[in-house]
Amino acid sequence: MDSIVVGIDVSKDRLDVAVRPSNESFSVGRNAAGLEQLIARLRELSPRVVALEATGGFETVVAAALSAAGLPVAIVNPAQIRAFAKAIGQRAKTDPIDAGVIAHFAEATNLEPRPLPDEQTRLLADLVGRRRQIIEMIGAERQREQRLSAPRLKKSIARLVKALEKELASLDTDIGDAVRGSPAWRAKEELLVSVPGVGPVISRTLIAELPELGQLGGKEIAALVGLAPFTRQSGKWRGKSFIGGGRTAVRAVLFMGALVAKQHNPILKAFFDRLIAAGKPKMVALIAVARKLLTILNAILRDNRPWQTA
Repeated sequence: MDSIVVGIDVSKDRLDVAVRPSNESFSVGRNAAGLEQLIARLRELSPRVVALEATGGFETVVAAALSAAGLPVAIVNPAQIRAFAKAIGQRAKTDPIDAGVIAHFAEATNLEPRPLPDEQTRLLADLVGRRRQIIEMIGAERQREQRLSAPRLKKSIARLVKALEKELASLDTDIGDAVRGSPAWRAKEELLVSVPGVGPVISRTLIAELPELGQLGGKEIAALVGLAPFTRQSGKWRGKSFIGGGRTAVRAVLFMGALVAKQHNPILKAFFDRLIAAGKPKMVALIAVARKLLTILNAILRDNRPWQTA
């Protein structure tokens, strides 16, 4: 029997559903009655995976309801779906077509179900995300301050920055309390920060936004984060390799870690220096360090063993 996969396009009021390989499609409301109807039908189908595109929060209730019903759910990155649609020449865009593309993507990539984060992990992710927003706001205000000369406006910015810094300190306290309050998270953080170049910001971002860390292979985790290089080529022409997609926030903190690690982590410093000596551009070498750092962290959680230099 063919393995059944389901793609769901989530909008504010409706769920468009596509089933492969049968090409069945139907729609239900994004409400309690619609979810009951959807769950009943999916239980009849017994799909290998039900894929939903991340849509800024609309998918959360749907994914939680399906997961609670024992259905195998995976939330996929919209950038991956857009790239896949382009690759298969799908230019038309409607909700039913989008559902079909999501199902086709899940089938073609052999997408595996991914357990949803629990309520505590979602809260930590929200706190970490809010912290990131506050930092961006502080940076934006400081840039504005550099362009201004009027003392009154500079004082206004200074007051706002002070308030934002106070909120940032409060968020850091909340994040620290959350991590210390969970024995599992505390154990993970202790393992992660044992690696030179990894501090609380990086470890807590990984705990919150990359719960798969330690559960996947090195190549899989790199692809999930968006640190797996891909090459553009056509015929005899071979282009450069690029990275992209994946979890931007995780990738950003890993770059921070790579910048520190290439100076203070003996293994990653030697790795970076070898790449530079071989003629690699600094940015290419830094990306490689970030990818290697991620692989190391993945292995540390997988094996439940702290960093060892030798």
